Amino acid sequence: MKLRLWCAGLLTMLIGTALHATTLKLEPEIDLLVLDGHKISGSWLKGADGIELEKGQHQFLFRVEKTLSGASRNARYISVPLIATFVAETKSVSIRLPVLETLNDAKQLDRGAGFQLINEQNQVIASQHDTLSLRAGSDAEQAMVAYNRANHIASVPRFAEPQQAVGQLSPSAESVAFNNSPDAAVLYRWYMQVDSATRQHLRRLLKALHTS
Repeated sequence: MKLRLWCAGLLTMLIGTALHATTLKLEPEIDLLVLDGHKISGSWLKGADGIELEKGQHQFLFRVEKTLSGASRNARYISVPLIATFVAETKSVSIRLPVLETLNDAKQLDRGAGFQLINEQNQVIASQHDTLSLRAGSDAEQAMVAYNRANHIASVPRFAEPQQAVGQLSPSAESVAFNNSPDAAVLYRWYMQVDSATRQHLRRLLKALHTS
């Protein structure tokens, strides 16, 4: 019973944050690698066509994987890691890719040129783009830490900093929805620290528990 009350309280909070979130929409050919300094696991995104982001500045690292229909033998193309930094202010953000049919098209994208971020009204969103040199088997998250510590065009220094400790969170984090429960406050403080993909996964899980 107590667990259900916690779930209901946290679900209410999650729904509230979702109303003010920006959805980063992901097409099947987009492979999201790192978001806001956190590595993204494919299992978290399984069955999801997007990730909900809080308003404000965000950065993500992704690859494009696509069969080039205009190339000989329908060559399978995997792009270099691409970086995009932007400020979430709209209802949704999508990645608009250039035409990718030939190896020539692919080379253009590998230079970090051609893709755009657009909102739900198909308008281009201001963003900074770059590419990341990443060797096979390298840790993408650590590579982004190094990138963000340098003064590159799409660097965001705060995403290279360690996560904020629980004890350093604002006291207001303990007073949302269920401030009478110390255990629930701890759960909420944990939620406020995790990355967007984990929040998305937790939101789906809690909704499933709530309806069961």
